[in-house]
Amino acid sequence: MEKKYILEGLDCPNCAMKIERALNKHEDVENASVNAATLGCTIHYKSYTEDIEKELIHLIEDLEEVHVVKKDGHIHHEEACTCEHEHHHDHSCCKHEHHHEHECCNHDHQEHRKEVMRVQPAGKDLKKLKWKIEGLDCANCAMKVEDAVNEVEGVAYASLNFTTKTLLFYVKKNADENHIKEKVRKAILDAEEVEIIEGNEKKEKKKNYQAYILGTGIVVFILSLRFDWQIGIILSYIMIGYSVIIKALKNIRRGEIFDENFLMLIATIGALVVGEYLEAVAVMLFYQLGEYFQNKAVERSRNSIADLMNIKAEIAHLKTGEQISDVDPEEIKIKDIIVVQPGERVPLDGVVCQGTTTLDTSALTGESLPREVSLGDEVLAGCINLQGVIEMRVTHELSESTVSRILDMVENASSKKARTELKMTRFARVYTPIVVIAALVLAIVPNFFQTQIGWQEWLLRACTFLVISCPCALVLSIPLGYFAGIGSASKKGILVKGGNYLEILSQIDTIVFDKTGTLTNGSFEVTNIYSEKADECLRLAAIAESYSTHPIALSIQKEYGKEVDKNEFRNVEEIAGHGIKGEYQGKILLAGNKKLMDRFHVACKEEASTGTLVYIAYDSKYVGTIEISDTLKPNTIESLRSLKEKGIKKLVMLTGDRQKTAQAIANECGIDEVHYELLPTDKVEELEKILKSASGKVAYVGDGINDAPVLARSDLGIAMGGLGSEAAVEASDLVLMKDNLSSLSQGIDLARFTQKIMNENIVFILGIKAIILGLSIFGYANMWLGVFADVGVSIIAVINAMRILKK
Repeated sequence: MEKKYILEGLDCPNCAMKIERALNKHEDVENASVNAATLGCTIHYKSYTEDIEKELIHLIEDLEEVHVVKKDGHIHHEEACTCEHEHHHDHSCCKHEHHHEHECCNHDHQEHRKEVMRVQPAGKDLKKLKWKIEGLDCANCAMKVEDAVNEVEGVAYASLNFTTKTLLFYVKKNADENHIKEKVRKAILDAEEVEIIEGNEKKEKKKNYQAYILGTGIVVFILSLRFDWQIGIILSYIMIGYSVIIKALKNIRRGEIFDENFLMLIATIGALVVGEYLEAVAVMLFYQLGEYFQNKAVERSRNSIADLMNIKAEIAHLKTGEQISDVDPEEIKIKDIIVVQPGERVPLDGVVCQGTTTLDTSALTGESLPREVSLGDEVLAGCINLQGVIEMRVTHELSESTVSRILDMVENASSKKARTELKMTRFARVYTPIVVIAALVLAIVPNFFQTQIGWQEWLLRACTFLVISCPCALVLSIPLGYFAGIGSASKKGILVKGGNYLEILSQIDTIVFDKTGTLTNGSFEVTNIYSEKADECLRLAAIAESYSTHPIALSIQKEYGKEVDKNEFRNVEEIAGHGIKGEYQGKILLAGNKKLMDRFHVACKEEASTGTLVYIAYDSKYVGTIEISDTLKPNTIESLRSLKEKGIKKLVMLTGDRQKTAQAIANECGIDEVHYELLPTDKVEELEKILKSASGKVAYVGDGINDAPVLARSDLGIAMGGLGSEAAVEASDLVLMKDNLSSLSQGIDLARFTQKIMNENIVFILGIKAIILGLSIFGYANMWLGVFADVGVSIIAVINAMRILKK
């Protein structure tokens, strides 16, 4: 079983690595990952029980000063799931029927928490208030604030959207609103250091006492230097390094030595021991300022990624009879009617039931061209209405809407680590202890030899060595870079389910395609009319097919484009395996294959075609032949050519079509290898052969339910055409929201650019550290330079990783 958590208060990538290492050592954990960039923790249990989960949560909270919050909303130690062990009815908290133990606890969505813990109110006696909450830097902070507001007496229900930073809460109309507002303000500011904006009021912010201590320490340090006050320098060291000292002492108590706070503490104490008071305080100050700017850089990076995914609407206009009311999108049910005004973002998936407009779908598909919609057209949540007012009948609730599923995919992607990221994590675990041991050797061993250098100098060099050793730059910038790549891809309509899949995409050299619905439209069109009287041939064909709903018949009717009087076509008979026979204006009209013509002794010319042929005869005379084909999607040829130009070695097509049709499509769009007349199981066998023969990674691109087994078996499964086929999307590793292949080429470019940035960061970080470590051994690098090798390099690496967002 897989469970996801948010680690509130996790402020150090080294701490994340420490927690991850401890969890993976536990006998009941199959695999665990902790992401310092997103504060997310994913645990795969070998056998899950609530007792084991509580034990692991205690383990995490004992290791670090963090608070563990379950992402399904059940708050540790505070609230318990209210569902019974056996369900045989429709349970309200889970919206579906259960037939086994605790199935409802496995759902991974925040809405579950709200439904189990408290019911969202609805009624005319409630007033909705909306505030803007600035300063939220992570999703778990939003959850903490939301819970705090929900606990306020007088608040019926509260919901905080992290993406839009909007707090909605309901109070009773006859309650003391001002009193409740004050309590809500206090609850928010006690929970998080944020700014609250209500209308035009001024922002307010919780005091940051740590900043005051640091500021006071700097003032004391400057005054001590001015008046040569040695005690003041020691005092300023304690004030400036207060947070580092406290964290280091707590870690020592837990037995966790290889921590950046411990390394900074030992290094600066070493400097104090040898009388380098000024350097000790200055280095601690430089380190604290560096940490501040590093946290700011990471916060900005998170916000940039959050801005890319700012695609949820805050409010939906619910139409009930002739009344229109503004409600939270979570309140809307399937079949409800909502109104979308020009300039607004569509809050839920639905079908247009009144009005016409054009939509900006770029947030979902990356497509810049507006899309026109009218009566009966499907509209997905997250699009922006550009022109007219439309009414929509809702087809999915918010938790199941396109926008929610996209955000969920992107959010969960950080738990699947790329191989590069895993390698760097493993490297950091070995690297830090080795460097610490090397620092001890550097401090002690040279003193046994006549080096003409005093023990104080060797100790100072060893302290510099310790400062350099922290691997924060690696374990912070690498996951953040992959997360930026995933966020940037989502903006282009490419949903990547993990950093590991982004890395694989950069290594693809063979791509295998399904044909129908992937390379082609999957719908029939009239492509040729072989007749001296083409218009008459098409008219008679439309009459003959007027009673049929077969795709071939519909394509003929669509091509004709005029109304047909069915009453004139009488005594209609469908001859199995042959076609249609009937009477039109007293004469026999035939429409079907060559067998039908032979059966009624109609002489006709057999056309050479890769499509489906419909022969038309009237009054025993051959009129002509209509060719119907499944046509290539727009940009297919251009997209495949682009893939070749990017170094993809082989393009393969797997299809159930007959050889003649398959080969014609392959020749038209430049496919290197084609396999035809395949069943779904045959496709898996063919893919196995391709996987064995390929020199690099193999991707499979498909769109249908029958593609799910092949998508799952390939190195990288790519589902195409948005979120149409549930099975294909679930089995895939990457989803192309556009209904053509143009974004696949963009995705490969982005994946390769992301990998390039990651490689740059690794070489830069390790290179700088190696150089400064070498310089410190020979006394050419002081502790200031050591701090730069730690914090400064981290900031540069994070900024470099953020270039991915602009790609």
